Amino acid sequence: MCEHLELDHWEEQAPELRRIVEENGLQLLSMEVAALDEERLGKAFAAANALDIPVVNVGPGGKSDVEDDLLSTIDKLTRMAGLAEQYGVTLCVKAHVGGSIYNTPTTLRAIDAIANASFGIDMDPSHIYRANENPEEALPQVIGRVRHIHIRDCKGRQAGPGPIEAQACGRGDIDLIGYCKVLAESGYDGPVCLEVIGANGHSLAQATAVAAESYGYLNAVLRSLGAR
Repeated sequence: MCEHLELDHWEEQAPELRRIVEENGLQLLSMEVAALDEERLGKAFAAANALDIPVVNVGPGGKSDVEDDLLSTIDKLTRMAGLAEQYGVTLCVKAHVGGSIYNTPTTLRAIDAIANASFGIDMDPSHIYRANENPEEALPQVIGRVRHIHIRDCKGRQAGPGPIEAQACGRGDIDLIGYCKVLAESGYDGPVCLEVIGANGHSLAQATAVAAESYGYLNAVLRSLGAR
């Protein structure tokens, strides 16, 4: 977890990021802001617009099963989606363990309340799995508003996703083949971005191994489904 782009200095850093992207044949698919803070999100939307990043992801904040927190989160997301629209980007929120939006029912509450097309869902199967749901069964309920996928695997339904090796796609307990099948059958064509947490203290080689294994697994699954 680190800031590849410092929001307070994004204009100074933008030329270097463009150079890195061009030299390596990359595409910037999304970025993330930790808090639902209007000032920081305003900077993030401006940076995303300038760097052609289509999606800005946020967490919901608040606590699970606290109605006032959920209503406050939905209100903030509604206002921030309006701001995202002004910059021509999409604001996505994901269900997050312990947050006010943490499972499919709370995700649907946000979807039903926020009609703005600049608002979408970042669907992370590991958080849904740890909310005691099966992601391959939950995904069809929200796929119409999914604009981004944060993906990783995990073992067990505990609060955390486990060590980084267990987060490599295909190593955990989630039915990622079934999950990808829903993506393919629905015609989803947005970003699918690997997110692995807890890599502090691991070598670059260890982190690269998790990324490479996850890419290989997902590429094989998507090819088998005719989605690559």
